[in-house]
Order: sequence, then C-alpha cells, then structure tokens
Amino acid sequence: MATTHASAPGGDRRRQRRAATKAEILRIAVELMAAEGAGGLSLSAIARRMGIQPPSLYKYFASRNAVYDALFAEGQRAFSAALREGAEGAPPGLPALEAGVTAGLRWAVEHPPLAQLLFWRPVPGFAPSAESYAPALEAVGRIADLVAGAVREGHLHPDAATDEGREVLAVLLAGVVTQQLANEPGTPFAEGRFSRRTPVVLEAFRLRYPPDAA
Repeated sequence: MATTHASAPGGDRRRQRRAATKAEILRIAVELMAAEGAGGLSLSAIARRMGIQPPSLYKYFASRNAVYDALFAEGQRAFSAALREGAEGAPPGLPALEAGVTAGLRWAVEHPPLAQLLFWRPVPGFAPSAESYAPALEAVGRIADLVAGAVREGHLHPDAATDEGREVLAVLLAGVVTQQLANEPGTPFAEGRFSRRTPVVLEAFRLRYPPDAA
C-alpha cells in the first residue's frame, strides 16, 4: 500500500508532463497551419520548433493525421462552447439563436486554421475519427436546439426546424465564414466585409421562415 501511495504522485507528474507536451504540440501545429495553410503541416516542422527529433513526436501522436484528429476535436469543442456561451446571455428564442450562431461565427473567423480544418476539406486523406467527430455532432445539435427554441417561442415557422431549414441555415453560416476567411483573413469579425453582414444573413433566414407563414 505504501508503495502505491509513493508512486502515485510520480505517475500524476508524468501524466501532467505528457498532457502539457501534447498541448504544446497542438499549439505549434496551429501556428504552422496559420503560416503554411491547414494542409501544410508536417511532423518534422513541429519537431524543429520544439527542438527535438521527429521520432520523439510519435510517443504522443502516431501520425500527422493523428495531430489533425486531435485538433479537429479541440476545435469542435471550442466552437460548440462559443455557441453555448453566446446563447446563454440572450433571451430565449430568436435572440438566443442569433447570439449563439454569431458567437460561433466570431470564433471561426478569429481561428482561421482550425476553422478551415473543421468546415473545409483542406487535408487530402484526412477524416476525423468517430471520437473526434462527436463534438461536431454536439455543435450541430446545439444549433438545432437553438432553432427549435425559436420555433417554440413563436419567432420562426416550424419549417425552420426541419432538415431543409437547418441546411439553409448551415449554408448561410458557412458562406459568411468562407467569404470572410477567403477574402479578408485576419480582419476583426466586427469589421470584416462579410462577417459584419451576419445580422443581415440571419434576417434573411428569419424572413425565409416567418412565424406567420402559411
């Protein structure tokens, strides 16, 4: 029993060091993606930044795609959190929907490398694992819940909560992110030529599904 208690702190420290190293690898990976494009990441470049030999990285990530997989999950969790936090401070219904998706769009515009990985297909041959894709499903579900809330409050027609309505909203939101990142990367969300039109885009969605539509 004494041996178990004595070794536990050392094991905790090893786990903490490993977690810190993995976090550092992912941080550097995002920096390299920002400089070289989302598809330009290499383990050798990460190793050079860290001052280690590339084989040392395999103790933490088995391949380049494993790094992408971890980044995909991390990005989707952050995106979902932005949706949640944006909606939490707004009244229920349409205000919560608009606040939530606006916060999500802001996050995407402010994190271009991760947004490209999440919403585009910049890396040939990469597909997220089921485990890493789970946060993406959570984000999609969060938006669907916000739309359903707007319908319940009588702010949108029930058709807004159908597959068609959710797909229309996805197209509108993706258009904002794609246009902004493609044309003005690095411009603040509130000042972007396309991102600042987010209220107009959301108004278009509301007008497509007005609550009093037949």
